[in-house]
Amino acid sequence: MPNLPQDCWSVLGIALVLYAMGCIQSISCKSKVFRESISVIEVKASIDPVPTSIDESSSVVLRYRTPHFRASAQVLVPPIPKKETWIVGWIQACSHMEFYNHYGEQGMSSWELPDLQDGKIQAISDSDGVNYPWYGNTTETFMIVGPTRKESKFNISMNDNFYPSVTWAVPVSDSNVAKLTSIYRDQSFTTWLVATNTATSEMVTLQTIKWRMRLGIDVNPSRPLGQRATLRQPFAQEQPQVLSKNEPIPPSALVKPNANDAQVLMWRPKDGPPLVVIPSKYR
Repeated sequence: MPNLPQDCWSVLGIALVLYAMGCIQSISCKSKVFRESISVIEVKASIDPVPTSIDESSSVVLRYRTPHFRASAQVLVPPIPKKETWIVGWIQACSHMEFYNHYGEQGMSSWELPDLQDGKIQAISDSDGVNYPWYGNTTETFMIVGPTRKESKFNISMNDNFYPSVTWAVPVSDSNVAKLTSIYRDQSFTTWLVATNTATSEMVTLQTIKWRMRLGIDVNPSRPLGQRATLRQPFAQEQPQVLSKNEPIPPSALVKPNANDAQVLMWRPKDGPPLVVIPSKYR
């Protein structure tokens, strides 16, 4: 190798650094262009315009079924130049929950999310409990495995509603006598449409939806079974909001526990200390 002057080696070194920086910048730019090229062609969100239905067929529990929240989107993903996998899907979190079952002068039972209630977290995952952080893994997600030569266009959808059972009798009593006098429930959710790189965990928020489900049921426990409960409010739910500007996803919405595993059923008597009726499933 010929002996080059020091200045030449310096120039060559600078050139190599600039070349490497150009390659890195090119990769970074390509990645950014790809992320920004993922587009939502259409998004729809609604709550069925029907009232909550009440079922008094059981002598042990009252059941009710709320209308369904439904979300769907058509998504366009550009060709993936590299060997990498992207998943597009729905992530949902509960940001507020009030769920009270009143038993007259004796007290009330309450489903609670302690960390959310105490302000320790901003929202809690509403994942199916298996496919974190996704709400589900059937119609709720779509996987694209690269490299791909053509763009991918697909539809994904999800739905959610409440169908709980509430005991007619006080849940901490040995008596089977109906004492339930009212039910109140108010929950708020945020639902995100997200694309994520499975290898790097890079996440792109494509759409944000806000929705709320409320209900109030009056119960006269002295009436015959089948004639006790009356829907007080609302007969039609507020329709969801598809936001024009995306909201960030709180870290607690992406990890365990989900709301179903974290919730606790408390008995709060008019007199005396509260009791845990059903503890959290999450340890």
